[in-house]
Amino acid sequence: MAKANKTQATTANVEAFIDTHPKEEMRDDSRTLITLMQELTGEEPHMYGPSIIGFGTYHYTYASGHSGSAPLAAFSPRKTELVIYLGQEALDPEVLAKLGKHKATKGCLYVKRLADIDLKVLKALIKRSIAATRKAYPAP
Repeated sequence: MAKANKTQATTANVEAFIDTHPKEEMRDDSRTLITLMQELTGEEPHMYGPSIIGFGTYHYTYASGHSGSAPLAAFSPRKTELVIYLGQEALDPEVLAKLGKHKATKGCLYVKRLADIDLKVLKALIKRSIAATRKAYPAP
């Protein structure tokens, strides 16, 4: 039997979740990211699990047969930094070099505050991630 994904869409209130963050700057940065991701996806924000804010949904099936749904674009305001979830193909080293102060892993971008980065570059990265995801997993 296939395991269900840990991170599922919920009906939790996004604004109420943001309001619980102790840092005002993180709350403000979260609202900025919501506006940006809403603009790029055309979708309203929804909570995924207890701490991820996602926009839109795509359905995937891997070669292994594992399948599920995930947000098209997403981020999580963690205690000390924002985690922006991007497809690995979006994390182009040349573009990341223009972003500003950040850390990146396989599919995540870590930013302490939006003031440390170029929002135009971030927008381009998110746009690229959305396009790659839509191409890899077209809507039925």
